[in-house]
Amino acid sequence: VLKYPQTTRGTVTAFSPFDARADAEALRKAMKGMGTDEDTILKILTSRNNAQRQEIASAFKTLFGRDLVDDLKSELTGKFETLMVSLMRPTCIFDAHALKHAIKGAGTNEKVLTEILASRTPAEVRNIKQVYLQEYEANLEDKITGETSGHFQRMLVVLTANRDPEGRVDEGLVEQDAQVLFRAGELKWGTDEEKFITILGTRSVSHLRRVFDKYMTISGFQIEETIDRETSGDLEKLLLAVVTVHDKLTVVMVSRSEIDLLDIRQEFRKNFAKSLHQMIQKDTSGDYRKALLLLCGGDDE
Repeated sequence: VLKYPQTTRGTVTAFSPFDARADAEALRKAMKGMGTDEDTILKILTSRNNAQRQEIASAFKTLFGRDLVDDLKSELTGKFETLMVSLMRPTCIFDAHALKHAIKGAGTNEKVLTEILASRTPAEVRNIKQVYLQEYEANLEDKITGETSGHFQRMLVVLTANRDPEGRVDEGLVEQDAQVLFRAGELKWGTDEEKFITILGTRSVSHLRRVFDKYMTISGFQIEETIDRETSGDLEKLLLAVVTVHDKLTVVMVSRSEIDLLDIRQEFRKNFAKSLHQMIQKDTSGDYRKALLLLCGGDDE
């Protein structure tokens, strides 16, 4: 079983008291016969964490001999269906599926590639690559290389390959990395993107936090300011996403709900002068909106 580390900055946590059989029975009742009780479905699935949803699916199969995801697909429609089905996917399978759709056919969805690959830990990326290979009989790195180009492609490939394990900080490299970034950007005519890619793509998040603090001391700039000035387009968005994280509503709400959605809510409020809750309220509708608001978990007015 592939497990991701538990953290506490998500809006969705383990529901207690939890009864997988009772939830499975309530979901079956909500979808059986004429009409569908969408309220029951969204209230259960948005308030259980991913591990609990897998237990519910297992109980559903045992009790009724039916596949819960298949039933959801046949009873629901549109964005609400996509959201509920997404919530049912184990995290690494959800990520692999989202990446598959982001690099499929005409037009690559750079936002989804950025949100997933910039924010997952090395262990999570390994799991995603493994699932991608199993599910789609294709190498994720090869697919990314085939559908992207330039420095953006190079940064994505680095992120899928060899980021340092989380928690590792190389004290001897902190100042050196900060100096290299300063020389590659602010002090240089033109920008040495390769240096940014190497450091931001291979160092651990803990190490980078120290580097960015040191960078501020050396240069007088926040690293985001430099990236904004010195790079552009998809590469800029990807580099900024390694420093911060947001984009693509269903992907973010599902994949970050158990990890750091509270932090994303704070950043959103700071950057857009309105809360994530208010944006969902204004820009979505129906059961899809209800489910997103429950995942959001509150308003930061």
